Amino acid sequence: MKRQIIHIDSERCTGCGLCVDACHEGALKMVNGKAKLVSESYCDGLGACLPACPADAIRIETREAAAFDATAVAATQAAPKPHHPPQVVAGGCACPGSKMLDLRKQAPADAAPGASGPVESQLRQWPIQLHLINPLAPYYQGADVLLTADCVAYALGNYHGQYLKNKALAIACPKLDENQDVYAEKIRAWIDDAKINTLTVMIMEVPCCHGLLALAQQAAAQAKRKVPVKKIVVRREGGILEEAWA
Repeated sequence: MKRQIIHIDSERCTGCGLCVDACHEGALKMVNGKAKLVSESYCDGLGACLPACPADAIRIETREAAAFDATAVAATQAAPKPHHPPQVVAGGCACPGSKMLDLRKQAPADAAPGASGPVESQLRQWPIQLHLINPLAPYYQGADVLLTADCVAYALGNYHGQYLKNKALAIACPKLDENQDVYAEKIRAWIDDAKINTLTVMIMEVPCCHGLLALAQQAAAQAKRKVPVKKIVVRREGGILEEAWA
């Protein structure tokens, strides 16, 4: 029979095991350091494992697959689930540091005018690097999204209070990051699937940084939905060089 079922991209999978823990039906297991769909009849195709994947390696597809077996799943759910510790993989450690965290309920209170003391962070999610984020994470749904070049926050002292506050975040470097074709697809997914409200792209004035804006504009042009895209160009010595709707 044809039905919806999950597919795991083994090349993107980092082996963190978070999707295995998120699968309540027991359809996923770790095999040779990678997450695998080991039982089609245990997969209901609803995709509860998708938000748990920090590498965006899971998608839902429609194909020939065994029917979902609710009776077998009930027996699996009654058994204890194994814990999957972090594993070292090529290119670094697939560790709990990439696990998705929604921190919006911990939003700081506005500081009183003239108050002194530490400046509160406005970061309300984790992770933030564009390769690691899941574009369908709950904090991106209908959000105002801020896509920031890596260096921007170091050049602007008021970055958190004036630009990051009340926005969902992703950061990237258009010069040093690899596999940027993935970036374009994630930006498109923000627009079409997460149905974001606006996209603000903050870059430095250096020429290489404009590649991030070009990537965002390309993805927005390919998306079925249309959302406002703002560009903000930051001076190397601090301050805003240009701010306009692109």
